[in-house]
Amino acid sequence: MTISAIILAAGESKRMGQPKMLLKWEKTTVLEHVISVFANAWVEDIVVVTGAARDEVEKIVADAQASSPVRSVFNENFSTGEMLSSIQCGLRELAGKGSKAALIALGDQPQVREGSVRRVCEMFKETGSPLVVPSYHMRRGHPWLAERSLWDEVLAMRAPQTPRDFLNSHADQINYVEVDDEGILADLDTPEQYQAYKFTSGG
Repeated sequence: MTISAIILAAGESKRMGQPKMLLKWEKTTVLEHVISVFANAWVEDIVVVTGAARDEVEKIVADAQASSPVRSVFNENFSTGEMLSSIQCGLRELAGKGSKAALIALGDQPQVREGSVRRVCEMFKETGSPLVVPSYHMRRGHPWLAERSLWDEVLAMRAPQTPRDFLNSHADQINYVEVDDEGILADLDTPEQYQAYKFTSGG
């Protein structure tokens, strides 16, 4: 049962002031670390949605292909389409493939642990639930999983609709997985957040 991951890495990083995906994290970059987390969590198919800093981000993806099952797809609407357009771009890339479900992941969440990714995947395989969402202290985070039967609904959404609207509309179908991982909630938006998380994580 193939589960794919869509890593959203198209943002313009306006609040950070420089491309977040390229920032140093441990011995590599934020994005390469995120890719490795999913690869080490046994995700067999990883799609990175690119946009801003396309050349640099796609080079990271190309370099990661030596050790990870990863490829990239470019979101032409990255500057105007918000997160929804990148998710849709990733789902269109997967549409002709054999994936049963897609993990929706953030490229600026290097704090997420491999175990949390595995827990979400395992819950889907065990229950067949169409939506699996990780939760930390009753707060939902990323990566969340959508079964293939829901993809057309996401693809049909239009701004100002958001991924949050989609999840809220399916609240009664969500299977929550409680994880001891605050990283599912925290992304890197500002230089202050980057320095704080980098310090606390050892990154």
